[in-house]
Amino acid sequence: MIDFTLTENDKAALARTRAEALICRKYARYHDEQEGEFPPDELEEAADFYANAPQVPEAGPEDTSMSVMSALHSLGLTWGDYSVRLRRGGGGLGNAALAAAGTEEQKQKWGGLCLSMAITEPGCGSDPSMVSTSAALDGDEWVINGEKIFVTTGIRAEGVVLWATVDKSAGRAGIKSFLVEKGTPGFEVPHKEKKLGIRADDTAAYVFRDCRIPRENLLGLDETIPKKSSGGFRGVMKTFNMTRPLVAAIGLGLSEAALDFTRDLLEEAGFALDYGAGLGSRSAVAEKFMRLEAIQEASVLTTLRSTWLAGQGKPNNMESSICKAHAGSAVREVTQGCIELLGPMGISRDHLLEKWTRDCRITDIYEGTGEIQRLIIARGLLDYTRSDLK
Repeated sequence: MIDFTLTENDKAALARTRAEALICRKYARYHDEQEGEFPPDELEEAADFYANAPQVPEAGPEDTSMSVMSALHSLGLTWGDYSVRLRRGGGGLGNAALAAAGTEEQKQKWGGLCLSMAITEPGCGSDPSMVSTSAALDGDEWVINGEKIFVTTGIRAEGVVLWATVDKSAGRAGIKSFLVEKGTPGFEVPHKEKKLGIRADDTAAYVFRDCRIPRENLLGLDETIPKKSSGGFRGVMKTFNMTRPLVAAIGLGLSEAALDFTRDLLEEAGFALDYGAGLGSRSAVAEKFMRLEAIQEASVLTTLRSTWLAGQGKPNNMESSICKAHAGSAVREVTQGCIELLGPMGISRDHLLEKWTRDCRITDIYEGTGEIQRLIIARGLLDYTRSDLK
């Protein structure tokens, strides 16, 4: 039976996360406006915080599962800010792919590096099976040619998990992933993207021109191209079953911050949020705010269910798409709704609400757009095939 009731230990852990988030929030506006300046890997308050913050005991069998707590932790951190961290972790999305599909030797060699993942191309966005970046085997080396865009953590990363085709005629079965380290001849980073939101989080373009890498840099070392399956493509795609719920949680942290900020201002202005009042007896403002809260809570629950399934070792392909699609819509509706309730104050740069509204838009875009998630859901619920939904 699923039960998301938090234990006292869980609450203490999340309270500590919120305390970290409040420190990070102080730097949010600065790093949003100084887009070319990355937040430091460790804020100067980090050492003092970790030395004096209450210690939380290790999770016991009665506490919430680690997979669910990871989503709640991500939600708690972005409640402070999307990009600024008290102490930044060293990994990227490519590290998740390495953990999911790499050999033990590859994990040992590459696990200590920050790895981005490069999928999207100028002519290939939502359908990764259309990748045109090529990898040709030449003796004991792969020769990579192609271009990638919108690579998350593209500047900070020390290497990349690159999606390329070894046989275009084989379709998805010809898609393989390769480990490429920064500094390899033929691997160029032409520019950093300037964006509407998440400005302090780096996004870059990559270009590969006759970039040669060792044969053993093929992720998983499976060179076969099966005729009746997707080969390594499907295996690496499973990475997203773990990361999509965390993307949803990141966006929901921003929308929760927007709700908390709005609630405080509404109460200061004298609007009563009477949750026990009957239908039609509340003000229009209270009715709208409570509807936004309900949308938020529903999205959080879909996200926690997806992470719970993963923690139980159960399939969560459709559930991860459900929570990602729901959160992508929910965070936009919640943050925009908060702006509408607060009027000019909602868009003032004196507050962070307008920033949270810009930052949360990425929730519906990367790691599979909302439209793609709905296609996955339709295939799961209605047993549609790939060709049915073209």
